[in-house]
Amino acid sequence: MSTGIRNRRIDVLRGVSILLVLFHHFNIAYHLPDTSLGRWLTPDFIRAVARNGNYGVTIFFVISGFLITTNSEKRWGSLSRIDIRSFYGLRIARIIPCLLLLLFIVNALDLAGLSLFGSHIPGTHEAVSRWLVNFAALTFWMNVLIGHLGWVNYPLGVLWSLSVEEVFYLTFPLICRGFRHVQWIMLFWLLIIVTGPFYRLFHQGDEGGFLFAYFSAFDGIAIGCCTALLARRRPLEGIAVGPVQILVIAGMVTLYLWKSIGATNVYGVTLMAIGAAILLWAGNTRPEGSLTQRNPVLRVIEWFGRQSYELYLFHLIVLALMRDIVASSTATGNLKLLLLAIFMLGSSLLAAVIARFYSEPLNQRLRSILVVHPIRKAKEHHS
Repeated sequence: MSTGIRNRRIDVLRGVSILLVLFHHFNIAYHLPDTSLGRWLTPDFIRAVARNGNYGVTIFFVISGFLITTNSEKRWGSLSRIDIRSFYGLRIARIIPCLLLLLFIVNALDLAGLSLFGSHIPGTHEAVSRWLVNFAALTFWMNVLIGHLGWVNYPLGVLWSLSVEEVFYLTFPLICRGFRHVQWIMLFWLLIIVTGPFYRLFHQGDEGGFLFAYFSAFDGIAIGCCTALLARRRPLEGIAVGPVQILVIAGMVTLYLWKSIGATNVYGVTLMAIGAAILLWAGNTRPEGSLTQRNPVLRVIEWFGRQSYELYLFHLIVLALMRDIVASSTATGNLKLLLLAIFMLGSSLLAAVIARFYSEPLNQRLRSILVVHPIRKAKEHHS
C-alpha cells in the first residue's frame, strides 16, 4: 500500500527485524552456542540474540501500522474519507497471493509425505485436520489455533502474526470512518495500547496468551498508527534528533538482550514498540536514507527489508526441507554454521524469486482490479 517514494530507513528497520526472526527460528532448529560463532561471541550472547525473535515481529507490527496510516492519509486526504472497498482491495492484493502460494506448497509437501509439513499437536502424534489448519490460515485465526493446540504446523506457524495484523485491519477503515475525527480515532487506539500490557500481565505462563493473542499484539500496531498521525502533524527535527535516535537504539538493544521475552513481555512489547515508533517518527523527515546509500552493510540489510514479507512467510519452508535432510540431532559443531549460510541464501533466493515473478506482479494486477482510484470514483459518482 504505497503512495510515494520508498522509505529506505523503514526498509533497514524491517531488515533488522526479519534477520532477528530468521536467526531465532534457525537457532531453535540448530542450536548455535556450541559452534565457533558461539565460542567467539560467547554462548550466552548467542542465546540472548536468538531467544527474542518475537520482538522483531513487534517492530513489524509498528511499521505496518505506521505505513498503513500514513499511506491512507496520503491516498484519501484524511482517515475519515477512506474508501473501504479500496482499502480492503489493497490488503487483498498484497496479502492473499503469497498466502495462497504458501498454503499450496505446504499442503503439496504434506501430501508428498514430508513429516514437518503435516499438522499435529506438538509433542504428540495426534493429527490436526489439514482442513482446519487451512481454514484458520485463510480466515486469520491461526494465532487462536496455536494458542489452544500449540504450533500445529511448522511452516504455517508464522501465520499467527498475519492473523493478528489482518484482524486489526479489518476494523481499521470502519474505525476511521466511524469516529471521523483524528482525536477520537487516536483515543480509540490509545485504549488498545493501554489494554496490551494488562492483557499480557493476566496471561503470564500462557505463551499463546502473552505472545500470540490478538490483544497481546494489537498495541504494537496501534502505536504505529498513532505515530503516523503525530509524524505528519509534528515532525521531529533539529539537532537533538540524532542523539535521541542513538539513545532509543541503545535502549532497544539493552531491552532485547537483557532477558527473554517471556520475562519482559508485559512492558517489553510496549517499550520495544515505542522505541521503533520514535525511530519511525524521527526518520520520517528524511525517507531517502543517505546513510543507507553510503554504507554497504546497511544496503544489504535494506535489501532484506524489501523482501521481508516473502522472507517471513516462506523461510520455514526452507528450514523444514533442511531439517528433513539434516536432522537437528545429527548436526554438530561448525556444520551448523554451514547450514545457517545455506538457510540464509536459500531463503533469500526463494523470497526474491517469489517477489519478482509472483507476488509483485499479482499485487499490481489485483490493485488495478480491486482498487478504485479517486479520479475514477469521482467520474462514477457523476455518471
